[in-house]
Amino acid sequence: MSARTGILLLVSGPSGSGKTTLCRRLSGENEAHYSISCTTRAPRPGEVNGRDYHFLTPDEFSHRVAAGEFLEHATVHGNSYGTLQSEVLGYLSNGTDVVMDIDVQGAAQVRACEDPAIRAALVDIFVMPATEDELHARLSGRGTDSAEVIALRMRNALEEIAHQHEYTFHLHSGTHEEDYLRFKALLLAERLRAARHIHP
Repeated sequence: MSARTGILLLVSGPSGSGKTTLCRRLSGENEAHYSISCTTRAPRPGEVNGRDYHFLTPDEFSHRVAAGEFLEHATVHGNSYGTLQSEVLGYLSNGTDVVMDIDVQGAAQVRACEDPAIRAALVDIFVMPATEDELHARLSGRGTDSAEVIALRMRNALEEIAHQHEYTFHLHSGTHEEDYLRFKALLLAERLRAARHIHP
């Protein structure tokens, strides 16, 4: 028997693409560890520390940055977000796959990481609705947001989509079930790569 090193499945896509749902389902079926990000923003109603995010004070976040504990971090809309190396490296070395739901800015930092374990494990995929009309429909949500808010979300989404060429794999969204089957199939295929197996 050969041991297997874990896969780091990095998932990006615009708001409304369904990427978070895919990641959580994969984790819920015990197919991968869902990497939980840190943030300095306040919890939203219903969010739980350690499940949705690790909620840190700005000082705690700064100290961890200075200590080199983050795999990637960024400031978005005045709040800091980041992924701790401890959320990833230990799992990979134990042969556990890790799934990361991350924006294009964070994804670029992970790709630039020089840690050989990260470089060997990394697989990146960009998820997006099949058409701009579908994206607009998803971002419009329940119809309670103003046209200005929806327009801003659309602009941000299109800016994210402009980075899709940086990713190895693309998933053009269909139904939830179709998306998940293709998403899981990618992970299963990557597990078969000979390079991921360590022979005694």
